[in-house]
Amino acid sequence: MLFREHEPGETMFVLQSGAIRITKETRDGSKTLAILGPGEFFGEMAILNNKPRTATADVVERARVLVIDARTFEQMVVGNAEIAVRLIKKLASRLDSANALIDVLLHRDPRTRVILGLSRRADLEGTTLEDGSVVLILTERELADDVGLSVDEVNDVITRLRRLRIVEDHIEDNRPVGFRITNTQRLTEFLEFLEMQQKFGEP
Repeated sequence: MLFREHEPGETMFVLQSGAIRITKETRDGSKTLAILGPGEFFGEMAILNNKPRTATADVVERARVLVIDARTFEQMVVGNAEIAVRLIKKLASRLDSANALIDVLLHRDPRTRVILGLSRRADLEGTTLEDGSVVLILTERELADDVGLSVDEVNDVITRLRRLRIVEDHIEDNRPVGFRITNTQRLTEFLEFLEMQQKFGEP
């Protein structure tokens, strides 16, 4: 654990290797905001606005990080326009990600929540294979935590997506470790179908 939500923060971090998970507590439990890889920076908000940490950061893959204090960070931003521009772009990207999570949680239909949750995770950390399918190393429990549903509700939706051959189990070492979205276009089309169904009522 690098830092916890609500703790005071006087440093930021640059991830040189490994992976860091950023999470935030909500009334529905812990929600994953991002999985960060090498080259990403995080923890800067606490030193930018001099307020407590707004999220929790923990190591999910053995990591090496560079620690930067507030004074050094300020000197870097003032003295290097490229760093300042990169910071602005990264903050804008995180705002988009936060808005996407809010969009997921606003939907009442479990099917829509799960599909949007899968799509969001695919954008954040999915691995695209040569055939166009996308692999997600993700458990049903983690997906349920993301979208604010029970594991049973998520399992019901995933089972339906399996029957439609939109989602399959991803197998490593003879055991399921995540999901493979076999056809992202079909996933989008199914989401559009659900939204139309909700707009005009169940058939």
